[in-house]
Amino acid sequence: MTAAQTKALDTLWPRYGLNLPMDTPLDLEEVFGRSAPRTLEIGFGNGEALSLLAGQHPERDFLGVEVHGPGVGQLLHRVGAKGLDNVRVFRGDALQVLETALAPACLDEVLLWFPDPWPKTRHHKRRIVDTRLLDLVHSRLRAGGHFHLATDWQEYAEWMLEKLSARPDFRNDVAQGGFLPPPAPRPQTKFERRGLGLGHQVWDLRFHTLDAADL
Repeated sequence: MTAAQTKALDTLWPRYGLNLPMDTPLDLEEVFGRSAPRTLEIGFGNGEALSLLAGQHPERDFLGVEVHGPGVGQLLHRVGAKGLDNVRVFRGDALQVLETALAPACLDEVLLWFPDPWPKTRHHKRRIVDTRLLDLVHSRLRAGGHFHLATDWQEYAEWMLEKLSARPDFRNDVAQGGFLPPPAPRPQTKFERRGLGLGHQVWDLRFHTLDAADL
């Protein structure tokens, strides 16, 4: 933790931070003081992309969840410096946040950009893209809401595509299936730049949810 990150956590958490509720999910209209389209980023890293999106889209509300304290502190520093009012932050496990803090159909978009690929076969069970995550994301997205994923690890990209394509309650935004054509409709992240610097290719996926009538 740098001094700036520590100071941001100490001074800005009361303004931007959200804690897990004890019983019922959070009322996001009350949290933000308005009704607006809502985006959740899972694992926002240093907050670069999330703070940029929030600044570019003041008409939307943004939620971020990250387990690592330095990243949380850095995002708070970024949004505080910009004076943004449309960002709120969880520090903790994304699955727990989805399960306990967010109500069904409360989100319009979920972002999962450059999660840990856990490349070794024996570690695949640690990958966040699994049945539990997809069940939770689907339940928290409104009908027609979008789930946008990105990775610079080809085998993980194919894993993501396989898992989502097997679900009848998600449909690929690419009509013929497969990955989004470049350029990706998102800001470039620190992790993406690092991957590109290593000669990696980047793959983006975007699926939308179907309601019961479409299944």
